[in-house]
Formats: sequence, structure tokens, C-alpha cells
Amino acid sequence: MKSNFKIRKAKREDAKTIFDFIKGLAEYEKMSDQVECSASDIEHTIFDEHQAEVIIGEENGIPVGFALYFFNYSTFKGRRGLYLEDLFVISQMRGKGYGQTLLLELVKIASDKGCARMEWCCLDWNTPSIEFYKSLGAVPMDEWTTYRLNEQQIVGYTKE
Repeated sequence: MKSNFKIRKAKREDAKTIFDFIKGLAEYEKMSDQVECSASDIEHTIFDEHQAEVIIGEENGIPVGFALYFFNYSTFKGRRGLYLEDLFVISQMRGKGYGQTLLLELVKIASDKGCARMEWCCLDWNTPSIEFYKSLGAVPMDEWTTYRLNEQQIVGYTKE
């Protein structure tokens, strides 16, 4: 990897860039129709409400990738964990080790924060990412199934 790749913590003025990365990730995952937020939503929820944190990878000062994460809690471990929500590098910059460098920066953050573990989800069809994660020693949690209630279901259960 070239020494002109740097990682930095995202700033408020990066909200549009983060949103563009989210749209790029959604396109890669064939889920563009599911993006409902806006750059202003990202700005508000990340920089005002602190619901998540973001690091940005730059080559020669130009953003080429990001990782969005937050902290959760393990009752079994009695400590926090780091949950990686999104990791994305633009297509023309893949294969340079930037995704690995972003992921390893998160490992460092997890270590610095005393996290008991670090977790993320990956789509079953995303073989390149699965192979990448396994090459780093990540283990798939095959015995777990992710469940979800959507917003309409949540609202439906809370109405009287």
C-alpha cells in the first residue's frame, strides 16, 4: 500500500461524502432502492446525536473509503464491543489494501476502547468480502440468524 493513504476521523463537513459512500455501498449491494436517508440525516444523526462514528480513508487527500461503526454491549462478556455497520472503498481503489487498513484501524480502536469483540454482517453472496474477512481470521457466526423488525412493524406494535 502506498504511503499516501491516510485515515482520519470524519468531521461534520464530511456528511455529504459519507452519504455518497453509503449510496455507493448500496449500489454495490444491489440495494439502492433501500436508501431512505439524506446527507442532512447523516450529519444530524452522526455529528449531533452521536449515534455512530466514522473514519475516512483518503489517498492524496481525496476520500476513497469509509467505515461506519458504533459500540454495543455484551452481557456475557460484561464489556462493550465494536459493531462495524459499513465498510466501503470505491471500486477504482479496491485491491490496494485500503479496506484492510480501514478494518485494522477499527481493530485498533476496539483494542484502545477495551472491546471484548468486534462484529459485522456480510451478505451471503458477497464472496470477495467473505474471503477477505476470513483471510484476516474472522469467523462466521453460522449458528446465529439476524432478525429484524422494520419501522412499520415497530410503529404497529407501539400503537394502542
